[in-house]
Amino acid sequence: MKIKAGIIGATGYAGVELVRLLLSHPNVELKAVSSVSYEGKKISDVYPNLKEICDMQLQNEEIIEVCDVIFTSLPHGLSEKFAKKCLEKGVKMIDLGADFRLDSAEEYTKWYNKTYEELALHEQSLYCIPELHRGLYKGQPIIGNPGCYPTSIALGLAPSIKSGIVVDNSIVIDSKSGVTGAGRGLADNTHYPNCNEAFSPYKVASHRHTPEIEQTLSKLAGKNVNVTFVPHLLPLNRGIVSTIYFNVVGKTDAKTLRAMYKEFYKDEKFVRVLDLGEVANLRNVKFSNYCDISIHYDEHTNRAVVVSTIDNMVKGAAGQAIQNMNIIFGLSEDSGLNYIPPAF
Repeated sequence: MKIKAGIIGATGYAGVELVRLLLSHPNVELKAVSSVSYEGKKISDVYPNLKEICDMQLQNEEIIEVCDVIFTSLPHGLSEKFAKKCLEKGVKMIDLGADFRLDSAEEYTKWYNKTYEELALHEQSLYCIPELHRGLYKGQPIIGNPGCYPTSIALGLAPSIKSGIVVDNSIVIDSKSGVTGAGRGLADNTHYPNCNEAFSPYKVASHRHTPEIEQTLSKLAGKNVNVTFVPHLLPLNRGIVSTIYFNVVGKTDAKTLRAMYKEFYKDEKFVRVLDLGEVANLRNVKFSNYCDISIHYDEHTNRAVVVSTIDNMVKGAAGQAIQNMNIIFGLSEDSGLNYIPPAF
């Protein structure tokens, strides 16, 4: 029997990416999709690429009762009420928003200007980058799906952080994302004339993903980790490239660093550690659940440089959410995610 899945917020970019991926999942029936903005319309009216592939009518928010798992793809502050309903109905929930990412209610309020209304729900949730946190899954009914930048950064830094070779307070992260990372809502900086043939940082040292990044890295290190994080907006639709710099304790070389990363990710299908001399390129992960990592070392400064790239809509959102769903239901983690990146 197939898992019955529903999507709340199906017409956002991450939501419709879930539709695309779930329709090809061999173990899933996409049972219902909802949208407040487009209730009553067919999802193929909103996204014509789905015509005669998925012509499901967009319902209101009351789709939980007919599903085994609900994906919420909503702005922050809106997911708790659905988590509560899912819990009452015995339905699993995977939240692609920010509401179940931060452990600290105070940090959530500081960065998102919202408060946790249902604190008990957060005790029953798990923040899960599968490659780093799957061992912590003990049947929690709510999964907080990580953000796109934090995913690329955590995967790029985990082996080094865990090994203890990173000099404290030396991490500088330069990340670049396509405009889909900003969501479907209209904004001046993602307006075509402003982002086309342009390139600039934004929210310099003040991006909301900073506490999520530091929380994940601190748990890996077993101590507080602070970073300098600067995101940039690329004039393209999808993809993230994170270039990560840090000073190394003692001395090392690129070959040693790469061997450490290769060993750390030896059993991970979706993390590809590239050969020395190769540089991770977002073109090679587009439309897939892969994270490509290239390792570099600057002998002059004794500084490592790690380049980590993902598709922000797949490994950074919908694909990772499906990977988490596969964990919940005991499926192979690559089920429904065997998409080969296009060559160009």
